[in-house]
Amino acid sequence: MFFGTKKEKKLFTLTMTDPDNSLASYSKHAFELDGYEWPSVEHYYQAKKFGDVEYADLIRDASTPAEAAKLGKSKKHQRRKDWDKVKVTYMTRATYIKCRTHPDVAQTLLETGDIEIAEVSQYDYFWGSGRDMRGDNAFGQMLMGVRDKLREESS
Repeated sequence: MFFGTKKEKKLFTLTMTDPDNSLASYSKHAFELDGYEWPSVEHYYQAKKFGDVEYADLIRDASTPAEAAKLGKSKKHQRRKDWDKVKVTYMTRATYIKCRTHPDVAQTLLETGDIEIAEVSQYDYFWGSGRDMRGDNAFGQMLMGVRDKLREESS
């Protein structure tokens, strides 16, 4: 009487660090942005944390996205003071350009339709959904925004 039928919610899940998922920031889909060739979104994102051009070059030249992420977590180098305000913008730019550079990646994103996208990380409550799905899911939100932009451009 008080309970209606439960509507099943569709959800597309991914992990940012899965190099085999073309939508992940760790996927090795190179693109050009800001005058440089970037091996992955993760390389770009991590390099943009720092104003030190030499250190950013070191991150860009990292052999894997995981190595770029490790370098990006360095406490020995000064992170940009405005990083928390601009980090979503940099992740969005890189992901959008990756999609524009690789039509197959854009198609994969568009094929998710209107399904909600969630980055499933047990410990990341900003980029991910967290262990209890109460996180900000900024990565999933960003992907849905890029999907909307791609859809808008194709119509």
